[in-house]
Amino acid sequence: MNSPQRQGSGHLHPGLPASHLLLALAIVAVWGTNFVVIKISLDSFPPFLFAALRYVFALFPIVFFIPKPKVSWGNLSVYGVATGVGQFGFMYFAIDGRISPGLASLVIQTQVFFTIGFAMFFAKEGLRLYQAVAVAVAMTGLGIIALHTDATTTFLGLALVVFAGFSWGVANTVSRRAGAINMLSYVVWASAFSIPPLLVISLIFEGGATHLWDVTLAAPMGAWIGVLWQSWANTLFGYAAWGWLLSKHPAAVVAPAPLLVPIFGMGASAFFLGEALPSWKVMAAGLVIAGLIVNLFWPRLRIQLARHF
Repeated sequence: MNSPQRQGSGHLHPGLPASHLLLALAIVAVWGTNFVVIKISLDSFPPFLFAALRYVFALFPIVFFIPKPKVSWGNLSVYGVATGVGQFGFMYFAIDGRISPGLASLVIQTQVFFTIGFAMFFAKEGLRLYQAVAVAVAMTGLGIIALHTDATTTFLGLALVVFAGFSWGVANTVSRRAGAINMLSYVVWASAFSIPPLLVISLIFEGGATHLWDVTLAAPMGAWIGVLWQSWANTLFGYAAWGWLLSKHPAAVVAPAPLLVPIFGMGASAFFLGEALPSWKVMAAGLVIAGLIVNLFWPRLRIQLARHF
């Protein structure tokens, strides 16, 4: 079954326009640096409570000023649960002592394969040869990072972040099937479905209402800034803009962009946490960027080459 057609989608170039490319880079910059914010904030909040607070502030007060998007409650609920619980709830749980932030920023990029795979299955989108090559080159860079990581991790942590990548792929697919909608409104209203399951999980596994209330009151200002960064920069800006890009371009073109997230994650870790950037990390970053350049610019380059030769 094909996904609903978006307005104007048939008139766009197969590559990303410059303005859309800059938007994609801004999104992945926010998402990449976010892993440092997550790690610091988890010193004050348990993971599922932290995730619930993220969506509380993504929902309120803006929900009172934005009308519900013209999409079914079922679609909103699947997106809200997939992002809130599946992607971020379990990823926070993994980063809370089960996997390093840098490695998490790498493993979460399995969403690329899930997103493209879902698009091929549900929307019958084809995978072009240059896109397959681009993903292979970028994943080689990510593989180098994985081979050289010296962070302590666990199998459970890896499995949880892979599941978070799967959930991100589900959310990408659901948002594309929502049709031509206001993506900011979509993300805000879907947050209403993220909060209840996250709070229930937190209440059951993280200490009960009294304890969680005490933890919330005791959290320092820096931790609350982290919550607001999660809510406004990551959720409202990041996912609304990401959903908008997915509504305008095939998943195989847009989905590889977050492969840059580990690069921004490493940069943020080096700047804020003093982590080293040895030559192998630079080489891995070069491969990831090369893969993205092929994926984003090959259609235009092929046209230019055809004109000249």
